[in-house]
Amino acid sequence: MLQVNPMSGAIGAEVSGIDLSEDLTDLEFSELESLFLQYEVLFFRDQPFPPEAHARFARRFGEPQCHEAYPHISGFPELTILENDEAHPSKIEMWHTDMTFRPCPPVGSILHGVVIPERGGDTLFASMSAAYDNLSETLQSFLSGLTAIHDFSHGFQESLDEPGGRERLGQMLSDNPPVEHPVIRTHPVTGKKGVFVNSLFTVEICGMKARESDALLQFLYDHAVLPEHTCRFSWQPNSIAFWDNRITQHKPVNDYWPQRRKMQRITIDDGIRPV
Repeated sequence: MLQVNPMSGAIGAEVSGIDLSEDLTDLEFSELESLFLQYEVLFFRDQPFPPEAHARFARRFGEPQCHEAYPHISGFPELTILENDEAHPSKIEMWHTDMTFRPCPPVGSILHGVVIPERGGDTLFASMSAAYDNLSETLQSFLSGLTAIHDFSHGFQESLDEPGGRERLGQMLSDNPPVEHPVIRTHPVTGKKGVFVNSLFTVEICGMKARESDALLQFLYDHAVLPEHTCRFSWQPNSIAFWDNRITQHKPVNDYWPQRRKMQRITIDDGIRPV
């Protein structure tokens, strides 16, 4: 039987009483899906998760998306490796929603802790539905009529500026021109509304002067990640985080350098454009 321990008032729950490396029964899948939609990010402990189990679990929720900017596990192109150590410090330090530079960003991501530093390396999560709900009705109405531009090159500028970066990521640049998404997104399953801009990939609000756009985006970035909208997850080996990318943001806490941290991740597709 599943045990559920909410992590904060706004977002997140730790779930136990299930082995994710085994095939899920229909009842287990239904219960997890319901919890996923309710809490927006689920956490699991003590889950050995070989690549085949990781891929099988992800496919119960949808088809994986590949992310060509990262290395992947041999034989599993959908399983990216996120590894940092003394020679390779993390480059992603900003709050973000994954891959909003694509016309159809992922449903969610399933991240497995393989090598965890002795201390540090937590991940923060923020509920974009809580962020929306805590706006005034006047601002909710105003924002709901706006769209914004999201750009791969903005989020990966540091990697692109590295020697050989534009050659290495040339195909990603070509495949991912800037896209336009609503500033307020309606979740396609729950109908919850959420803020859908993030500081890593969003570059401007359409139809505004640059000064206006910058000021409004900065307000939304700050508002979205207020403490009352967030939770914090401390990793252990074989921990898993499974978040709903349509209604959350997250941020790695890069306080573990020069220790080593290795994660494996799958992102899940549904082919639905944000509306």
